Order: sequence, then C-alpha cells, then structure tokens
Amino acid sequence: MSAAEGATARPRPLGELPDAALVDLEGLAFDVDDTITRDGRLEAVAYEALWALHDAGVALVAVTGRPLGWAEVYARQWPVRAAVGENGAGWFWLEGQVLRTGHFSSEAERADERARLERVRARVAAALPTLPLASDVLGRRCDLAWDIGEAHTASADELERFRAIAAAEGARVTTSSVHAHAVPGRWDKALGLAAAIDAALGRPLDVARWLYVGDSANDEPAFAHFGPRAIGVANLRLEGLVHPPAYLTTAPRGEGFAELAARILAAR
Repeated sequence: MSAAEGATARPRPLGELPDAALVDLEGLAFDVDDTITRDGRLEAVAYEALWALHDAGVALVAVTGRPLGWAEVYARQWPVRAAVGENGAGWFWLEGQVLRTGHFSSEAERADERARLERVRARVAAALPTLPLASDVLGRRCDLAWDIGEAHTASADELERFRAIAAAEGARVTTSSVHAHAVPGRWDKALGLAAAIDAALGRPLDVARWLYVGDSANDEPAFAHFGPRAIGVANLRLEGLVHPPAYLTTAPRGEGFAELAARILAAR
C-alpha cells in the first residue's frame, strides 16, 4: 500500500503487515501517552516489550507531546536511543553517560516563539478561564499545552475558541488524547524525529527500515511520513484523520504496543 493510499484507506489489521517489513527492521519510533501508557502510567507489558526490543537490537525512539523535561528522563532511564519531546520541538540522547540535546528551532527563534506563547497564554487565561493549562506545564520549554482530556474534558466550544486564539497569535494547534498544544514553530513529530535520529544515531532516518506507532491526531504527521510503515494502537480515533496509519493493532495502548513488539521479535 502506498502512502497516498494510506491517506484515504482505513487501517488494515496488524496481522496483515508482511514479515518482510520486519526482518531487517532498524528501529521503532513510538508515541507515549495512550500508546504505551494507560491513565498516564506506563503499562508493565509495554515496558517489558521495550526491553525485549532493545535486547534484540531494535533502535527505539520515544516521540511524545509531553514536556522536554519528561523527555530528558525518558532518555536517561528508558532503553531508548533518543527521546523527542513537545511534538518534535527538541530531543535528548545519551553518549555513554553524557546527555546530549538538540532543538528544532534556533536560539533566536526560540526567544521569539516563547514571546508568542506568552501572548497565547495570557489571552486564553482571559477569554477561557474554564480551560486549564496542562499539569505538566512546568516541564515545558518550547510549547504550551492545555488540558482537554486528562483531568478536564474540554467542550467543542472551548476547543474552537482556543484554536482561534492560537491562530491569531501565529501558533498552530495539535491535539493528543489528553492535551491541546499551542505550537509556535515549524516542527512536528515527523520532523523532530528525523532530526533526533540524525543527531543520536549519526545517520538519516530511513523510513524503509523503521516503523512508527501512535494513537492520536498529533501523530498524524508521522503517520503520513511513514505511510505503509505507520501503525496505530486499537484505541486510536480515526475520525478527522486525513492520514491514518496503514495498520491497527487488535489491542489498545500498552497491550497493542506489546502486540506489535511480538510481531517484530517473531519476524527477527
């Protein structure tokens, strides 16, 4: 199936993914919230799958909308080659015991982007006092996020008004299963992932030898970029996606991730 076909076709069952796509797999990039977690906690079956893949020689990269402060912890403590945070804004990786970091935007661009975010923050606080900032906001460095499905369930009106405020200040909006993000720069998960792999592994991303797995709208740029090698876990909401993944696991969240890991390990 081509990437163009993947843009309009519904995902096929993971069981239909050919073993040939897995035999010489170099790496797996994965979302975090509701892809390997449930209710915000890392599922044991997913963590075990991460270590099994790592031990089998599969390069792993976490790609999350969570803060860069959280991505730093993932890079230090999980069996990953790199961790990308804030939907592609920056990334961390270890060289031995030395932590390295990179950003999609230059230092000068980040200063302008921070000013833009402060304007969005002030306007949302004044116009939408019912829409709370995400509880992880203290760890954020390049974007801002508001709670739409973690502790607060946002209404359609709140989301529409939030999008209008962000757009008026020149920020894009992307959503995950838990947050709505104001994105002041050009990055997304696909662009940030490619830059992180280039930095951490020392070679360009070869999508013919990688897979991507995720669960929500902010994964769509990666779904589109990976085309026939993009996978969703079963809890993915397909409504509104122009570029859904090519395949879908039968199990949700961490169990779906473990299902994918088992396919990879069996093929190898």
